[in-house]
Amino acid sequence: MESIIIVPLKALLGFSILLLITRFVGKKQLGQLTYLTYITGISIGNMAGDMVVYRNVKVMDAVVGLVSWSIFVFIFEYISLKSSRVRIIVDGEPTIVIKKGKIVEKSLDSLKLTIDDLNMLLRNKNVFSIKEVDYAILESNGQLSVLKNPENELVTKKDMRVPIIIRKFMPIALILDGKIVKRNMSEFDLSEEWLLCQLRLLGIDSIENVIYAELQSNGSLYVNKRGVV
Repeated sequence: MESIIIVPLKALLGFSILLLITRFVGKKQLGQLTYLTYITGISIGNMAGDMVVYRNVKVMDAVVGLVSWSIFVFIFEYISLKSSRVRIIVDGEPTIVIKKGKIVEKSLDSLKLTIDDLNMLLRNKNVFSIKEVDYAILESNGQLSVLKNPENELVTKKDMRVPIIIRKFMPIALILDGKIVKRNMSEFDLSEEWLLCQLRLLGIDSIENVIYAELQSNGSLYVNKRGVV
């Protein structure tokens, strides 16, 4: 009976600490899977899990371990920002795997990467033939960056000499589920009166009738009303 109460409390505590640690360490932990972020994710997850599951693990010991690990990560991240050598040790460095259209076998061997693995990474970039590639670089987070041969690159508006329309705004949500996103409104100095006026022009009298509204790059409003299929 005691475990029914204590285990959920431990789980809540562990969840709260992990959430705080993730916020403290930064978004890089979520966006980039480097050596440091990989071992950090495994380690703090195990620490939090052990605190919840095993009775012989003291809660305070687990909390101290989690906080200590987070401090070490923060210190390493800070040092790596100041020192390129430490950054290479902590995060690794990009490696050229295709150079001037030729596979760099030495790089594949050092990365323990097969030709099949390379082809899979290329397909993820919508490249289905190595012949199309001029350079390919495996980044420190495991993602592949591809520079195609000039003849295989996409044609741009500049190449076609198509007139370019300057964007007034970045497309962004102004109404979500019947509620105004005030932070986005203030980002572009838009007032609630302006928004209501735009809605009335579209025949909508209440914000609550809108499930989603988005500011377009030309200043117009895209609106999705409730109950419309």
